[in-house]
Amino acid sequence: MPKSIHALYPISGNPPSWGHADVMERSARIFDRVTWAVAVNPGKSYLFSVAERMDMMQEYIRHFSLNNVTVTEYEGATVRYAQRIGARVIVKGVRNPLDLQAEMEQAQGNHNIDAGIETFALFTSPRYSVINSTLIRELAQLGEDIEPYVIGPVARKVREILGAKDSVPKGVGAPGSKR
Repeated sequence: MPKSIHALYPISGNPPSWGHADVMERSARIFDRVTWAVAVNPGKSYLFSVAERMDMMQEYIRHFSLNNVTVTEYEGATVRYAQRIGARVIVKGVRNPLDLQAEMEQAQGNHNIDAGIETFALFTSPRYSVINSTLIRELAQLGEDIEPYVIGPVARKVREILGAKDSVPKGVGAPGSKR
């Protein structure tokens, strides 16, 4: 009988994007169980609280109607959290060569701590490869449409938390138009 595989997919998700959701949804098709976790780094400042980020992540789970993904939070070393929850795989999304280098280094460090926990790298789908949370926040603050980057309920929450104005209508501000 095949062994059930529990995977941990950690993100900072400030806010979680379609790119994060893409990796999460694909992981849910590969692994029996996925824990999608908000990594909390006390040395970093986040625009969104842990609870807000977890609520946003739940929107994607509802969107994909997944029943094998749970959302949680953790602090400290990712590999130690994987040990605590019994995950045998850490899933990492890779958008570009810089991500690949960073994830390879982190995977080696994790392997040195626990060689029984594998790192599984999933390349982000090309249409999401340029998305990052900083871009999303900046566009939202400028009143630009962020729904190509985040699910609708998350876009509304981001605008609400930022106190951002509604999106600029498509075509407004295009070359030759007057704003």
